Amino acid sequence: MTSSSASGLARFNASEETAALAELHEVCASTAWARQLIAARPFATTEDLFTASDAATAELTAADLAEAMAGHPPIGRPRPGDPTSSREQAGMAGAPAELKAEMLELNLAYQEKFGHVFLICATGRTGEQMRDAALERIGNPPEQEREIVRTELGKINRIRLARLLDTA
Repeated sequence: MTSSSASGLARFNASEETAALAELHEVCASTAWARQLIAARPFATTEDLFTASDAATAELTAADLAEAMAGHPPIGRPRPGDPTSSREQAGMAGAPAELKAEMLELNLAYQEKFGHVFLICATGRTGEQMRDAALERIGNPPEQEREIVRTELGKINRIRLARLLDTA
């Protein structure tokens, strides 16, 4: 654990509940996930926080998962003025127009099939890798896709929690 993440963890542990909930909501839009982490404070280590996040993500109901996914913009269309989604989707930012158009079509087809945004841990992935994952996953049955989404959400939450602690 870096000294900045150690001090960030100490600050997070000591934060007033409303402030901590607001910070966690920026990490993951699921209220149930955030409340479970608040209830588990204080965390001795960053790894303890990650473990609690993973456990909370594993316990999300279908409605909680939908709430979490609603906080994520489609791949290739980060929210204007949102540095987090822009940073996470950087691999799509410089993609050729054809790839962006293909990703838009895949996003729409995926959303029509599954009823929610295509969620992938985009950090470090190229536009082509995200497109290929969407092409592969669109053929999944809904139950399998829900578990893949849960896994991807867990990865995103860990990255965002680490960033929260390092920037605190």
